[in-house]
Amino acid sequence: VQLQASGGGLVQAGGSLRLSCAASRKISGVNARGWYRQAPGKERELVGIILNNGLTNYEDSVKGRFTISRDIAKNTVYLQMNSLKPEDTAVYFCYAKTVYERVYWGQGTLVTVSS
Repeated sequence: VQLQASGGGLVQAGGSLRLSCAASRKISGVNARGWYRQAPGKERELVGIILNNGLTNYEDSVKGRFTISRDIAKNTVYLQMNSLKPEDTAVYFCYAKTVYERVYWGQGTLVTVSS
């Protein structure tokens, strides 16, 4: 399985972007998909996840601004990012975890928010 992330780019503070993460095929046993990000000089941090039952959870700094959704038929997960701030600048990575404890990672997509 390959995860293909897209949608990053340069945006002004206050703007919006939508990231997509498409899986090359249905992921057997997947129980969570989501997004991490890594800013320059910082460790990778969880942005948010969506569980199999549709429940979502977010890192505190993005709550109310970011929304994770999915299209099950397309094997795709989205990250809608609104009210972007310069501190959201990072490489964003999508991932998928299965009940077999296997983790798949997509390549990163760069989000740059200018002030």
